[in-house]
Amino acid sequence: MKRFLLLIALCLFALHSNAQQWEFGVQGGAAGYIGDLNQRNLLQVSGAMQGLHLRYNINGHWSIKASLSKAQVEAADSTSKYAEQRQRNLSFYTPFTEGALIGEFNFMEYLPGDRYHDFTPFVYGGIAAVNYTPKAIYNGQTYDLRPLNLEQSPQTYGTTAVAVPFGAGVKFNLFSSVSLTADVGYRTVYSDHFDDVSGNYADRNTFVDPIARALSDRSGERTGVYIGTAGSQRGDYRKHDTYVFFGLSLSYTILGQKCYYK
Repeated sequence: MKRFLLLIALCLFALHSNAQQWEFGVQGGAAGYIGDLNQRNLLQVSGAMQGLHLRYNINGHWSIKASLSKAQVEAADSTSKYAEQRQRNLSFYTPFTEGALIGEFNFMEYLPGDRYHDFTPFVYGGIAAVNYTPKAIYNGQTYDLRPLNLEQSPQTYGTTAVAVPFGAGVKFNLFSSVSLTADVGYRTVYSDHFDDVSGNYADRNTFVDPIARALSDRSGERTGVYIGTAGSQRGDYRKHDTYVFFGLSLSYTILGQKCYYK
């Protein structure tokens, strides 16, 4: 993650040796998750997000933003309206950190400090690295799920994955150098383990660790009847999980001597 952030900084400063317009700011809002435990609700909120960003405005239509965000998402089959998910009875929460480099396109010319160009809708896309740690609570205790290898995969998945951010929003120049941005952005994670659920049930009898055995199949916690026979479907077989940010950010603009603004 540190190397990724250093690369972001170098890319930004390499864009223009005499930067004419920079913005820095804070962001916050809500986070959601779409994956094996939430396959249908694209707008479901399950946690909070916060972060910092640095934006370089190339001109009134194009900008590049580097951001560092911390967030958490969660889901539980027990709250689902679908009977098959309630029967499966899995749950998780994942705290994570995202470092992103994003390109933005403003549909209208956006010039903070100019009242004739103080609003625009925009779209964005980019690349990110996300460091994540799926966890679950069992009998009042919290357990990291990655080292338990609940599906007994030949190789355990890593702590960091590539993600592809894309989204849309609006920008408002409130006054002078202060601007407000509201946006919704999805992140496709190039991993199916953001929620630690991916493929098939493992054979419960092969687990040496009793905690791993219990968390691999939680369907019988209420009924005593376990549905997770070895080799049967546990996840949704989709290759990627997704998380989403519903964000608000407040930015302060630094105008250089060669600024193109009016």
